[in-house]
Amino acid sequence: MSVRVPRRSVLKGSLVLAFSLAGPALFAQTSKKPLPGDLARTPGLDAWLRIGAEGVVTLMTGKVELGQGILTALGQLCADELDVEPSRLRILSGDTRVCPPEGVTAGSMSIPNAGAAVRQAAAEVRALLVSLAAERLRVPAKRLRVRDGTVQDPSGGGGEITYWALVGGKSLNREATGTVAPKPAAQRRYAGKPLPRLDLPAKLTGEARFVQDLRPDTLVHGRVVRAPTPGASLVAVDTQKVSAMPGVLKVVRDGDFLGVIATREWQTVKAAAALALAARWKDGAPLPVDPQAWLLSQPSRDTVIHHIERPTDVAPARTLEATYRRPYQMHASIGPSCAVAAWDGSTMTVDTHSQSVFETSEAIAKLLGLPKAQVHGRHVEGSGCYGHNGADDVAADAALLARALPGRAVRVQWSREDEHTHEPYGPAMVTKVRAGVDGNGDVLDWDYALWSTSHGTRPGGEPGNLLAGRSLAKPFKQPVPGNGGPPNYSADRNAIPLYAFPGQQVTTHFVTAMPLRVSSMRGLGAYANVFSIESFVDELAHAAGVDPAAYRLRQLQDARARAVIVRATERFGWNRFERRPHHGRGLAFARYKNLATYCAVCLEVFVDPTTHAPRVVRAVIAADAGEVVNPDGLANQLEGGLLQSLSWSLKEAVRHDARRILSRDWEGYPILTFSEAPPVDVQLIDRPEEPFLGAGEASQGPTPAALANAVFDATGLRVRDLPVTSQRLEALRRAQGAGQ
Repeated sequence: MSVRVPRRSVLKGSLVLAFSLAGPALFAQTSKKPLPGDLARTPGLDAWLRIGAEGVVTLMTGKVELGQGILTALGQLCADELDVEPSRLRILSGDTRVCPPEGVTAGSMSIPNAGAAVRQAAAEVRALLVSLAAERLRVPAKRLRVRDGTVQDPSGGGGEITYWALVGGKSLNREATGTVAPKPAAQRRYAGKPLPRLDLPAKLTGEARFVQDLRPDTLVHGRVVRAPTPGASLVAVDTQKVSAMPGVLKVVRDGDFLGVIATREWQTVKAAAALALAARWKDGAPLPVDPQAWLLSQPSRDTVIHHIERPTDVAPARTLEATYRRPYQMHASIGPSCAVAAWDGSTMTVDTHSQSVFETSEAIAKLLGLPKAQVHGRHVEGSGCYGHNGADDVAADAALLARALPGRAVRVQWSREDEHTHEPYGPAMVTKVRAGVDGNGDVLDWDYALWSTSHGTRPGGEPGNLLAGRSLAKPFKQPVPGNGGPPNYSADRNAIPLYAFPGQQVTTHFVTAMPLRVSSMRGLGAYANVFSIESFVDELAHAAGVDPAAYRLRQLQDARARAVIVRATERFGWNRFERRPHHGRGLAFARYKNLATYCAVCLEVFVDPTTHAPRVVRAVIAADAGEVVNPDGLANQLEGGLLQSLSWSLKEAVRHDARRILSRDWEGYPILTFSEAPPVDVQLIDRPEEPFLGAGEASQGPTPAALANAVFDATGLRVRDLPVTSQRLEALRRAQGAGQ
């Protein structure tokens, strides 16, 4: 199975001719059923599959590879239903002119949406081709079998014929009906198996795989000079000396947007540095020094997103409450964002590692004043891309510079400082929890409130959400941010507890102002909300004198939720945990978005008694993602999510003063190192007859709570502010000593 295929060859010898390959009987419309996933939006089978005359099957998808192994998994689903070998597949993804528009690759929705669509589309294409083969071979369709695209009569009397001989370069010209049942689990050959990832070999051997590696024949290099402080405006700039520097082809200014293009990259870097020295800026509004205090002081849109009235009026025996805080955190992609754009006078072609290539291409079209069809977005994997980092903004930068130099492909590479200081951060949050409990410590009334700015300012077709769009002489206004979808989908993601508490109320205090630029970071509000809920449930368990695992189990009614907790604790050896000085164990659980993967995390932590530095010794994850397509890929996602969340939770917080961002490099924004990463044991509960459940962000939420709970078990110190640093633990220890 191969991912890359020349776009021109996709059309050559494939299902492209606009006439039917069979008579009216085969293509007569049948009564339709609801179509699964993204197939409902794009029901045409030719949008998903093309069968070439040369025996190559091309699968097209709008979802893109971000290192999560999605193209491998989609290929497995397609190969199973179509009855072809995976090696026969070519997969084309994220091309706005060729692929079905499946929106943003985000929210752990690729397998539930794209996977369900690919499975159904492939099943229907197989049924159509088998029906056509039955007509050609003059045998009943039910007697035929398919092996690697060859339709055979097992009795030997009817002969055989291939898919590509049947198709002959003609189009299916048919929409999916939803009436063809995909294979039962017992008949699948590839789904559920750990097939090797398609994207890894080239990365491991150092081939030119990423957008950062692209070097078209007409290549030149561009850099954009950014404002030194958030919200600053460009007062003046002398461009004459820079224009005369060696290799400089163009200096571009449009309002506050300032960039330079040169023949070679180092020439561009030096020219951009000179341009920055020649620019004078006026600072914007000061930044709030305490983001959480600022949040609580702001006007907010207050919404009760969940309310259950307790049926009894028994007075609580005790009331407990706590406040938790999350700082601004950055994506800090190790590979700085990059894009390549070229303008030929009629089409702007943009190669980008954006997760939202369709929406970003639309936003760039509006930014340039072009019809949507004149911007051709093509996804190319990036060395570092997840959530809404700088990928969309650098694509807009490249497009603006390319427009100024037609006929050349302009490569724009952000610097480390660009990435750290201008990407959209994960928002700071504050949560407050109060619970009234009965004499056994069980919850009677649960009251949860959260304060947050937006977690979603992706381009979404709006140039005002692009950094460059707000910088032009005629700027595009940034839309007032919203909270993105129904409850549990953005700031309040996972704010509603899955526990069966009799009385519940959850309130979102949504702040539309943004002193620092923020947007989607892996997990969105679930990271802070699960940290808060699972930390507080741990506090309730300890207050009740009940084992934290047993306490959770007696509050849960969902059997699958209980199963992942049992699997995680058994694998961890929760009840056999060896008590050693300065070591502790911690548990946390969540079902991502309350509708995706169930995930429980157990951690063992050691806290150095001298330095107070916490270190995670080992980790166990148990997860139920419904049907597992590729167990190796799923385990990698869960393990990677846990390690990333540990990095956030042990080290990461954006530092700034009232004027500027101070976290400008790795020294100012440290992340987890390889030597600090613990061994991770991933336990999967496969349910092959159940629907797919998204898993890419399932472990981010439980991890910080399991960490804080383990630190409490080791030290008696309850950390409610992230990250859990040695300085914070030392301060808590001093405060504890002073209070005694």
